[in-house]
Amino acid sequence: VQLQASGGGSVQAGASLRISCVGSGDAMRNYIMGWFRQGPGKERQFIATISRGGGSTNYVDFVKGRFTISRDNAKNTVYLQMDRLEPEDTAVYYCAADRFARTGSTNQVEYRTWGQGTLVTVSS
Repeated sequence: VQLQASGGGSVQAGASLRISCVGSGDAMRNYIMGWFRQGPGKERQFIATISRGGGSTNYVDFVKGRFTISRDNAKNTVYLQMDRLEPEDTAVYYCAADRFARTGSTNQVEYRTWGQGTLVTVSS
């Protein structure tokens, strides 16, 4: 599968943004999907993951209650709804996929297919 992330942009602190990741070349329903991000001068980090059917999700602690991962397998799309954005959320956000990743995995090594990233900038 090939992944294309979109929907990033520049927003003020407190705003909401939804980014999307569209898959092509294969059915995304076969894949565990994840979102990761890399902020300025930082290493890439796990944000959220969702199971193949969407019934199970896992989040890094600092986005719990603010971010929501979801998927629409009919549209081959995964979303990340981000609410109450903070300047610290400024980063390039990447979607990732793998057929064989463990459900709930936070380990980016388990995700072998990556999109190109979409930039989210949050100003104070």
